[in-house]
Amino acid sequence: MTTTLHTLPNGVRVVCDPMPGLETLALSVVAGRGAAWEDPARSGWSHLLEHMVFKGAGTRTSRDIVEVIESQGGSINAATGYERTSFQVRALKGGLELGMAVIADLLLRPTLDPADLTREKQVVLQEIAEAADAPDDYVFDLIQKAAWGDHPVARPILGSVETVNAATTEALSDWRGALYAPDRLLVSATGAVSEAELLAAAQAAFGDMPAVPGVPEPSGAPFVGGHEAEVRKLEQSHLVFMLPACGAREQDYFALRIFAECLGGGMSSRLFQEAREKRGLAYNIDAYSDTYADHGALGIYAGCAAKDAVETAKVCAEQLLALARRIEPAELARAKAQLKAHMFMAREQPLSRAEQAAGQVLLFDRLYPTAELAYEVDAVTPADIVRLGQRLLDGRRCATAVLGAKGALKAGPAFEKALFSAA
Repeated sequence: MTTTLHTLPNGVRVVCDPMPGLETLALSVVAGRGAAWEDPARSGWSHLLEHMVFKGAGTRTSRDIVEVIESQGGSINAATGYERTSFQVRALKGGLELGMAVIADLLLRPTLDPADLTREKQVVLQEIAEAADAPDDYVFDLIQKAAWGDHPVARPILGSVETVNAATTEALSDWRGALYAPDRLLVSATGAVSEAELLAAAQAAFGDMPAVPGVPEPSGAPFVGGHEAEVRKLEQSHLVFMLPACGAREQDYFALRIFAECLGGGMSSRLFQEAREKRGLAYNIDAYSDTYADHGALGIYAGCAAKDAVETAKVCAEQLLALARRIEPAELARAKAQLKAHMFMAREQPLSRAEQAAGQVLLFDRLYPTAELAYEVDAVTPADIVRLGQRLLDGRRCATAVLGAKGALKAGPAFEKALFSAA
């Protein structure tokens, strides 16, 4: 059955993606704005608002919202990112209309009670404290700051104690109107759904939303680079190294995904084999691509003993340099197979499939057929990998973050020196 894309008269877009044989469905209503649209004073407000709409919406209390979904065998959740905020329902066949109505209440008719806000601020502050207490989470806040400087993506999605405490219900209500405006609102449903049912439910839920001005688009994030380090008494030191790369809309996107896969994407990757298997330096070590619409980066994470941090940093630089100069044909073929497997396995899960379709439409204003994704991956050549490698190194800029014992703090400068003195 064909996946279809529709646009309601007010600009809300609808993706219908039936999956024959399923007895369940996934519904994702995605606002194509998130923490990257926040100014410093409103840092964390998108995430706080996501919490607050669940405290009461329409005629339902916070308990009613979850009970009405769960009583029909479903589940409801939400997530805030830098470039989107999504509200998700998983349900049995026939649960689309109810799920759509509940999400519409959350987005359009939240209660936003001041007493609820006082309590929920304390919940979010505990979430901030929990993230700060988790070193393998907190080190990624440090690398965002080192990489992106003063841009909104440099700030934690959760915000800070000061900005969360500064929010009022009136200010959150105004922010809701701009964040969830119909020009970047998308309804995506997958599984046991029909096009007629979905379009009718989407029109009833969101078709009357007035077209209102959204928040101005954020500027592109220039890669600043630099070193962030913090001493903590930990059993393990946490290292992240980052280089400026490309955004999701750029030609090199798939080359970047494959580069990261070869460098540290699995047990056969260069970093896993060299740093863990051969040298025993780290238990966890991997590479990843961190991409936004118009900018992105290649990242490496490692957890190691403080005494091994500098050597681990040098190994990361050495392996990155070697891959930037040459990729073996078998290595490239293996990485392509792994990348396609990641993408296609996600398409076999209704919620991941719905989110993937939403992301494609928000980024490219269209859907990507599976065959086209496979073609883009297969089209990457060894020369593309080398060209991307040169792009990573040309700016001679990197960002590093180190969290752990004092002896590990030299790992950031050691990575930079090993990378660029040999490049």
